[in-house]
Amino acid sequence: MPITCLVFDVGETLIDETRQWGEWADWLGVTRLSFAAALGAVIARGEHHRKVFEIVAPGVDIAVEVQRRAAAGKAHVIEARDLYPDALPTLTALASAEYQIGLAGNQPEVAEPALAACGFAADWIASSARWRVEKPSPAFFAKVIETANRPASEIVYVGDRIDNDVLPALAAGMRAIFLVRGPWGVIHASGPEAQRASARIRSLAELPAALAELG
Repeated sequence: MPITCLVFDVGETLIDETRQWGEWADWLGVTRLSFAAALGAVIARGEHHRKVFEIVAPGVDIAVEVQRRAAAGKAHVIEARDLYPDALPTLTALASAEYQIGLAGNQPEVAEPALAACGFAADWIASSARWRVEKPSPAFFAKVIETANRPASEIVYVGDRIDNDVLPALAAGMRAIFLVRGPWGVIHASGPEAQRASARIRSLAELPAALAELG
């Protein structure tokens, strides 16, 4: 089947989350190295990323802390400076090649206008918050197919996680490209299930060649 639609995860696929995690470490009063080590342990154990807060700040109410940060003018908002250098150029080129481009990840609803403001050449942008379902739920990928309005076999999902991106996209009938970068990508790359990805890349700049092989 031809590939007509490309859907991209957000965190660590298009957006470098180093600043986000570092600012959380600063807010909670732990060193950035300690926070990163705890996050790596959580990823290696296959736990939800929110578990890291229980490790570095036992008893903390993250919902309350999110509100406190916002009140202090420190709410995390995706900005153009957070983009990986290959994100905009690659998606612009792929849009010019007449692929339908979608952005869909586990993000708050405010990420949608923030991503649009970054200048992505996307036909649509969606968040788990607006859809009220998070990856890796099959319902999330059903929403991807519904929004794209294409057969699943024509859709490629690109993400940095095997558990949240590659495996559920494959289960939904899509093809899935594993982007090996960021903490999840690096840790997941050595696992046996990483071999199930339709293709593996280390930069979005490698995506056009990978698509040519798949197509």
